[in-house]
Amino acid sequence: MDKKIINRRFNLSLPPGKSAFLWGPRKVGKTYWIRHHLPGAVIIDLLKTDIFAEFAARPALLRERYQRHRGLIVVDEIQKIPALLDEVHWLIENKNISFLLTGSSARKLRRSHANLLGGRAWRRTMTPLSRVETERFDLEEIMVSGLLPSHYLSPDPLEDLRGYVADYLKDEIAGEALVRNIPAFSEFLRVAAVTSSELLNYTNVARETGVSAKVVRGYFDILEETYLGFRISPWKKAVNRRLIETEKFYLFDVGLANYLCRRRPKPGTPEFGKSFEHYILMEIKAYQAYKNPELDISFWRTAGGLEVDFLLAEKALALEVKASSRVHEGCAKGLLALAEDGPVKKQIIVCLEKEPRLLGNGIEIVPWENFIQRLWAGEFF
Repeated sequence: MDKKIINRRFNLSLPPGKSAFLWGPRKVGKTYWIRHHLPGAVIIDLLKTDIFAEFAARPALLRERYQRHRGLIVVDEIQKIPALLDEVHWLIENKNISFLLTGSSARKLRRSHANLLGGRAWRRTMTPLSRVETERFDLEEIMVSGLLPSHYLSPDPLEDLRGYVADYLKDEIAGEALVRNIPAFSEFLRVAAVTSSELLNYTNVARETGVSAKVVRGYFDILEETYLGFRISPWKKAVNRRLIETEKFYLFDVGLANYLCRRRPKPGTPEFGKSFEHYILMEIKAYQAYKNPELDISFWRTAGGLEVDFLLAEKALALEVKASSRVHEGCAKGLLALAEDGPVKKQIIVCLEKEPRLLGNGIEIVPWENFIQRLWAGEFF
């Protein structure tokens, strides 16, 4: 039976006269959403070569054609012509025209010192699918397909992932001249996937990739600026313990990470546990993007190796993720150590158990789907 997307939670919420940037990785569904939810908008698609050539040769065409327009104008893939932002700025200021400016890379705009509109445009982000947007959801399958809509729906997600990586390297990396050594960056992608969710060690990744640690730092920056990954910072406000201060890095999609690692995680394996933690973070990031943009996400780890996977809203919620159908008392040692270092409002172990329960120390054992429902219902924040 085919899977279906039942309802995307993304909501533009753009009042008349306001403009916004809409960022997100390639194929996350930005263009599809625009075409199905903004039927009256003018759409300028810079992926079309004739339209790109026209506006690249003469950015002033935007002003000349649309200064009398009264509806929303969408410029899709704005990073392809940064000079258009000066025209957008003029039209916002002088004609009160609303724009939605979409993109999958902010890097080219920043590096070209493009006009980012000085606060005149709000920021929106679209993420891969969440459990609450889908039906007939199979946890083991999404570890392979990931949650980009076209990959989630695909009869052959591995083939789609292969094409996705090739297109990313060709269009975002080579096409925008972000790096000179494409083979080294391609190998870096694989190593970044293997070390995804682990403490960042630029020297080790550099050794595996064959470039310098400085270059590797730049490569991680590229992944963040093209929305292919993100860093999670450690919690540093310890009272009684010495804490690790190294960041972690995650690729934006669990299916992409597993494809690059050439693995198909099976329940009960360490690889499945790592992927399950990654997937739960994807849910938290989607909730953050759509419901709670100010939500702080960090992790807690001591120099002695005690760890809590995620701290949300500082210490409003401490979250440990276990891909186990039976959680034992030993799984709570990180949470217990965290509580000794200052008060925590709520402590939860998200797992594969079927029913919620409460440990004697007040720690909740919560099945993963129950946790996601409570998260999106706004129960925790």
